Amino acid sequence: MTGAAENQTFRTAIVPAAGLGTRFLPTTKAVPKELLPVVDTPGIEIVASEAAQAGANRLVIVTSPGKESVVNYFQDAPELEEALERKGKSKLLDKVRRAPALLDVEVAIQKEALGLGHAVAQAEPNLTDEDEAVAVLLPDDLVLPAGVLERMSAVRARHGGSVLCAFDIPKAEISPYGVFDVSETDDPDVKQVHGMVEKPAPEDAPSTFAAAGRYLLDRAIFDALGRITPGSGGELQLTDAVALLIKEGHPVHIVVHRGGRHDLGNPGGFLRAAVDFALDDPEYGPSLRTWLADRIGN
Repeated sequence: MTGAAENQTFRTAIVPAAGLGTRFLPTTKAVPKELLPVVDTPGIEIVASEAAQAGANRLVIVTSPGKESVVNYFQDAPELEEALERKGKSKLLDKVRRAPALLDVEVAIQKEALGLGHAVAQAEPNLTDEDEAVAVLLPDDLVLPAGVLERMSAVRARHGGSVLCAFDIPKAEISPYGVFDVSETDDPDVKQVHGMVEKPAPEDAPSTFAAAGRYLLDRAIFDALGRITPGSGGELQLTDAVALLIKEGHPVHIVVHRGGRHDLGNPGGFLRAAVDFALDDPEYGPSLRTWLADRIGN
C-alpha cells in the first residue's frame, strides 16, 4: 500500500465519549469508562493513538457534563512530570507525556444522550473549512491490529464519499449487528454499500459484513444528520444519516477488516482485552501466562 500521507483524506477525528457507562457501575460513578486501564493505558488513549497513526492531528472528544476528566487526561501534568523527572523515573515520564503529545484535543458537549448521530453532530462547530471528511472512532471498539483507518482513507482517496469499517461475521452470529447490503469492487476487501439492515435474522441478512466502530465520513454527513428524524427512544442514528447519503447518490464503501476486535463497552469484553494486551506485554506477559495456565489447570 502507498503511504498514509499520499492518501490522507482527513485531519480531524471525533470520539463520542458522553455515555454514562452504566454497565460498569458502580465504578463509573467516579471514573469514566473511557479512562479504565487496559493493562496501564486507558482505552481512549489507545483509540487516540490509532487516529494519530492514521494521520489525524486533532481529536474532538464529545463528552457530557461531569466527564471533564476524559479531556483532562490529554493535558500536560507539569507537577507530576517534574516529580518523576526528579526521581529519575524516565520510563514513567515517557508514559505520562505520551497522550498529550499524540494530537491536539478539543471538547464538544452532548447535554443529552440522544444517539450516536446526535453525538457526532455536536462536533460540527469544532470543524474548519479544511475538514472535508472526518473520522469517527467509537472508544468501546478496539480494532486490531491498528491500520484500518489508513486503508479507509486510501479507499476515500480513490472512490470519494464515505468509508466504513466492517467485519465478516458468520451468518449464524449476524443478528446483533448492523449488516451491509453490498456489491463487489475490484478489491475483495472493498465493497460498495447500497443499504444497511439493523439486527436482521440470519436468513434476512443481506450479507455477512457487519458494521464496526470506525467511520470515515464525508462532510455531507452533518447536513444529513440535520435532515433525518429520530428513531426509537428519540435518538438520531448515524446509520440513518449514512443511509440518506446512499439514497441521494453519495458513494459509500466498506473496508472489510480481517483482524480482531475487543468490545470495551462491557466488563466481559474489557477483561478479554486486558488479558490479551497483558499477554503481549513483555513485563507482565510471561508471568501472567504461567499463572493463567496454572489457574485454568486447577
